[in-house]
Amino acid sequence: MVAPIAVACGFPSPAQDYYDGPIDLTDMLVDDQAATFIVRASGHSMTGAGISDGDELLVDRSKRAQHGDIIVAVLDGELTVKRLEVTRTGVVLRSENTEHPDIVVAELSDLQVWGVATYCIHHLR
Repeated sequence: MVAPIAVACGFPSPAQDYYDGPIDLTDMLVDDQAATFIVRASGHSMTGAGISDGDELLVDRSKRAQHGDIIVAVLDGELTVKRLEVTRTGVVLRSENTEHPDIVVAELSDLQVWGVATYCIHHLR
């Protein structure tokens, strides 16, 4: 695996070494290539988690979702990206924007975790 370069956000240091070899993002970011997909986020409900409209998410379908994970869920046939919260009373799909409501999953709803988001590719241009 190629080690990422540590870059200071302050003043650059001319003495720092840099890597000039090939870059393999799959090797760096993907644990299970056969189970990892890229999905494009749409909307603004996850901006508090650093996910903006149009960003790409790496989603690993082989990972077991845990409390606190950002997941791609299929709820009653509709896809959504939310933070998974498992409580004593049930499951809540949390928005990361106060302008969007959380989704309390009703007992008779059909909820499937499609995958766990592992990385967000945020567009700068």
